Amino acid sequence: MPEDWDDLFTVASDPLIWEQHPESDRYKEDVFKVFFREAMACGGAFVIIDKKSGQIIGSTRFHGYAPERSEIEIGWTFLARKYWGGRYNRELKDLMLAHAFKFVENVIFYVGQNNIRSQRATEKIGGIKSGMVKKTYGNRPPSLNVRYVIKRPKID
Repeated sequence: MPEDWDDLFTVASDPLIWEQHPESDRYKEDVFKVFFREAMACGGAFVIIDKKSGQIIGSTRFHGYAPERSEIEIGWTFLARKYWGGRYNRELKDLMLAHAFKFVENVIFYVGQNNIRSQRATEKIGGIKSGMVKKTYGNRPPSLNVRYVIKRPKID
């Protein structure tokens, strides 16, 4: 929501969040404005709120629903560093995967080839590498990203 700008930018303005990301200067207001505008336009963006404090601690989104391939992308996730390494990303992705698997067979993640931290996080939630893809972030030239897939679990 547009009214979430201040709180979300406060979280995003930490340069260490973006240090491994292909758009490593996303902590700058002018760069983050493009990210925020795209999030609002996509219709699938969410703020992440710490239930105890009520504070916004990050953002994520669904994107690229492709019914013909029975897939959707989850991505653009960032969390305040205070919330790294704990249960937050896992719980968030579990909720998003459970929702997505009501509609699609495959969930796709794209992670910058040098973003080792996010690659590990994606692998921890079950992401399987399935190739490399060029992606464009903001006004940047395309950069290589690892493509991950998580398939809907089979029900016996």
